[in-house]
Amino acid sequence: MIRLLAVGGVAAAAIGLTALPALAHVTVSSPGATQGGFGVLTFRMPNETDNANATELKVQLPADQPLASVSVKPQPGWSYTVTRAKLSQPITDDDGNQVTDYPSVVDWKATAGGIKPGEYNEFQLSVGPLPKADSMTFKAIQVYSNGQTVSWIDEPAAGSTEEPEHPAPTLKLAAAGTPAASNTAAPPPAAAAGDDGASKGSVTGAYVVGGIGLVAGLAALALAISGRRRRSTVERSPKHVSASTGAH
Repeated sequence: MIRLLAVGGVAAAAIGLTALPALAHVTVSSPGATQGGFGVLTFRMPNETDNANATELKVQLPADQPLASVSVKPQPGWSYTVTRAKLSQPITDDDGNQVTDYPSVVDWKATAGGIKPGEYNEFQLSVGPLPKADSMTFKAIQVYSNGQTVSWIDEPAAGSTEEPEHPAPTLKLAAAGTPAASNTAAPPPAAAAGDDGASKGSVTGAYVVGGIGLVAGLAALALAISGRRRRSTVERSPKHVSASTGAH
C-alpha cells in the first residue's frame, strides 16, 4: 500500500512539474486575428520566481511589420509609455492617411507592487491593420523587483524545430477570408510557443492525465485492501479453522 501511494504521489508530482514550464513564458494571443485585419493583442506575463515581483514588461513591435494604429488598454496598478520611431517608408492607416512614424515599443511598469510569485497578468493592445504575413514576432523584456531581467527575444534557427531557451512571443495570422486560428495564449513548442508555447489545452491535458493516473493508483490501492480483507475473512472462517485444526 505504501508503494502504491508513493507511486501515485510521484506520478502526480511529475505531471505537475512537466506542466510548470509551459506557464513560465511571456506569450501573445489574439483570437481570430487575420492578415490585413484588426485585433486585440494580449500579452500574458507570469511570475516564474519565488522571491520577487514582476514589475515591468517591455514589448517591441516589429519594425518590419509596422502597425499604423495601436491603442493601449489601461491596466489597474500599471502605467505605460509608448515610444514611436520613424518609418523608412510611409504607410497608410485605416482612414487612408499617410503615417510617417509608428509605435515601436510599449513599456508597462507596476505602480502598485507588480505581479507576485505564482501569479500572472495580461496586457492588451488594440492594433491594425495586421500585416499580410503568416506571423508576427514581438520581442519582450521582463523585469523583476530584485533587478533580474529575462529577455524573451530568441527566435528558432532556420529549419530547426527546437524551441529556444527564451522564445520571443509569436502570433500566427490566418489569411484574409479564411477561418482564423484561435491564437490563444499557449506554451512554446513543447507545447506550441507563442503562443505560449501556451498552452491552456496542454496544461489542462497534463492535469487530466495526472488525474487519471491518480485515480488508477487509488483503484489499485482499493483492490489491494479489498483482497487483504477477503484473505483475512477466509482465515478466520469456521471451515478454515477446522481444516487447520484437522491438519494438526
